[in-house]
Amino acid sequence: MIKSTNMGNYSLQTTIKKKRTLKTIGWREWVALPELGINTIKAKIDTGARTSALHAFALRPFTENGKQRIAFDIHPVQNNTEIVLTCTADVLDKRWVSDSGGHREERFVITTPIILGDETWPIEITLTERDSMLFRMLLGRSAIRKRFAVNPARSFLQKK
Repeated sequence: MIKSTNMGNYSLQTTIKKKRTLKTIGWREWVALPELGINTIKAKIDTGARTSALHAFALRPFTENGKQRIAFDIHPVQNNTEIVLTCTADVLDKRWVSDSGGHREERFVITTPIILGDETWPIEITLTERDSMLFRMLLGRSAIRKRFAVNPARSFLQKK
């Protein structure tokens, strides 16, 4: 909405933005990554991490029709290494990322749609081995920016 104010010989136009109410999510939520074939995976919401990260191992970069792609395996279920999914995605980039311990690692970056509750949108995800970590996925602040508010005292506030 544009609001005009007449100030003698001058006219002042101000853009008034509608306030958007953000949906609330908990510190962990169920998400889906449909293009990767992941119907549900438990994600930790990590506002301290800029980029989202997905547990991936046996990374196999390749070129297909002139595009850089990557195949990788994932254990989508916490505490279960028996279930293995093989995923394939286009490579967006390769970036140096610092983990929470300050260790730097070069990671492949992909873009894929995510579903959280009744929202679907594309996010960037870095691929890294997270076998020793409790959560197979971290959802970083760039992915939830302007979409969700986080209640750190709650879990699973959005539908699975």
